[in-house]
Amino acid sequence: MATPAVIFDVDGTLVDTNYLHTLAWARGFREAGETVSMSAIHRLIGMGSDQLVEELVNHESEEASNGHTAQFEKLMPEIEPFPCAAEILDEVHKRGAKVVLASSASEDELDAMLEAIGPVDGSIDYIVKKDDVDESKPAPDIFRAAIEGAELDPAASLVVGDTVWDIEAAKKCDLRVVGILTGGISRQELEEAGAVAVYEDVAQLLRELDDSPIAELLSEHGDGK
Repeated sequence: MATPAVIFDVDGTLVDTNYLHTLAWARGFREAGETVSMSAIHRLIGMGSDQLVEELVNHESEEASNGHTAQFEKLMPEIEPFPCAAEILDEVHKRGAKVVLASSASEDELDAMLEAIGPVDGSIDYIVKKDDVDESKPAPDIFRAAIEGAELDPAASLVVGDTVWDIEAAKKCDLRVVGILTGGISRQELEEAGAVAVYEDVAQLLRELDDSPIAELLSEHGDGK
């Protein structure tokens, strides 16, 4: 029997960074001479930078991408974890599931996010980041790399994420997604995209874990602890 696994997105799911990214992108576009509204940017947060730029300005802009990176680095000290971010990773791991992080963030950005969450090394079995794949979400590369690298069975795995881009990428790998509202995407949009359940935040998911799709997954593929 395959070991159950839960793949967590990080930005907007475990840490409160989506609006920091929006601000960093707005400044980066401005420095590159592009006019893009924050509302338009926010709608695409969660999509990898390689695709977000072209979607917003219809062409590649290395200057805008580099500007975002530089501006986000300045904002990193403001990264805050959502309540129970570390606890949910620990609890899911304790219950017998593999815990995998799959993020479109760079290594430096992800390091800053993990530092904000706190000590979680013992709860994480595998990590995939932007630098490990050719294309970021909504391309399926990150989840495919997680499946291959952590030796996961998609039928015994779930994704926890906050954007439609998480759902779109996961569906291409036959992965089901539990949606989280902390990224600023509405419940209706996440449900229409295909989320199997939607929670206000990971704290609510942790409180209601026994009745969640994660508990169902553990019951079907694990020992149900």
